[in-house]
Amino acid sequence: MQKKNWLILSHGFNMDGRASSLTITDKIPYLLNAGIQPRVFSAITGIKDSRFPHEQFLAWGPAAFRFDFRHWIANQYGRGIFYKISTGLVSLLLAPLIALEKFFLGYSSQWSWAMPAYVHGLKLIREGKVDVIYSTGGAWSAHLAGLWLKKKTGLPWIVEIHDPLVIRKSATDPGFDKPKNRDAQFRQYLEKQICRYADLAWWFTDGALHYAKVRNPNLNTPNNAFGFMVLPGAEPPGGLSQSVKHAYSEHLNLCHFGSLANDRSLSTILNALVPLFKKFPEAKQHIRIHAYGAPLDPLTVDAIKVLQFEDVLVAHGRLEKDPQSGKSGRERVVEKMQAADVLILLHGNDEWCAEYIPSKLYDYLWTGRPMWGITHRNPQLDQILLDQSAYLSPQSDVKAVELALERIWLDWKNRQLIEPKWMPVGVDQAAFRILSEVQAKIERSI
Repeated sequence: MQKKNWLILSHGFNMDGRASSLTITDKIPYLLNAGIQPRVFSAITGIKDSRFPHEQFLAWGPAAFRFDFRHWIANQYGRGIFYKISTGLVSLLLAPLIALEKFFLGYSSQWSWAMPAYVHGLKLIREGKVDVIYSTGGAWSAHLAGLWLKKKTGLPWIVEIHDPLVIRKSATDPGFDKPKNRDAQFRQYLEKQICRYADLAWWFTDGALHYAKVRNPNLNTPNNAFGFMVLPGAEPPGGLSQSVKHAYSEHLNLCHFGSLANDRSLSTILNALVPLFKKFPEAKQHIRIHAYGAPLDPLTVDAIKVLQFEDVLVAHGRLEKDPQSGKSGRERVVEKMQAADVLILLHGNDEWCAEYIPSKLYDYLWTGRPMWGITHRNPQLDQILLDQSAYLSPQSDVKAVELALERIWLDWKNRQLIEPKWMPVGVDQAAFRILSEVQAKIERSI
């Protein structure tokens, strides 16, 4: 029996540089080569795909409408004066409705996208155009729409869970307690529903799968979801050039790409520079930390001021598509990655790090540049980095961070930075694993 018509529910499909988008869009060529005929439902925030039917829907709730509208205007007209005026006006008009939505429901903004996805998906299914429902996120609204469609139609439903739906508080907390936050409560409920009603469900780390099994002992039992782990990997990022050879310059350029927060902060490195500069005063003239992709977190901002490191850290912000060169944001990012001396991988310091691997890691692996991983309670991530001969420090060990930074400085000074092993993790292995599990599930059901 062949089940080739897949309805893919992905809120952020084809959003330039977004991990929740790249995780599914990078798989598409492999699905097409396997004979899958996809039909994608997404929000209006990304670029419409022309390779297959791709329908984009506005969410029905005010908060999600505001979010989607902002991204749509930015895609169409850039972030200039028209963007500021139009999005400001829409935000003002929607503010009372958003307040009511938050008061009565308290869910994350994109939840309401599930409603148009469900309505249009049900129509397609009734027309006989769908064999498999595939929800991926990112935004959990895709999974909610998938759940509704599964319960209504009984079609096979496969689920790709990017980040843990249940956020544990400590190493001794398995995540059973009812959260106070209503959005977290719903995500806890949604995880139970996925483990009960999905045909297949996969997580991106061993830790995430382990704790999902602890909370849902019915997982991998008859008449419940079959759960497994898949490393998402990444395709060679656009703009990657194998001909680029590293060249030492007058600066040791340590580069971080992606979001920052108080629990994932460059202040960790800034504070480690203090003893280094005392031991090697000349290092301050040479070390530069570059932050790409997001605003600086408050801890980093405070550290810059207190330590007077304004000339040490350079914040570049998000790299968008360049209208002059035509290069996408992702292509520009890759150029900067390949120009780095060392790529910084900040993992964080929260308990959920045990279930999370930064998606940026998979892009880093393609660049062939040395990495410095500052990690927290994740043996799987540590092993990947060790296999790559990366610099590695536990987030909780201040002295280890300082020693790693000193080693990087001395290696750079001696022109002997680590040569990483070429072991990228591609998307092909993830796509083939998913396809094989779907086929095995079909065969078991015959």
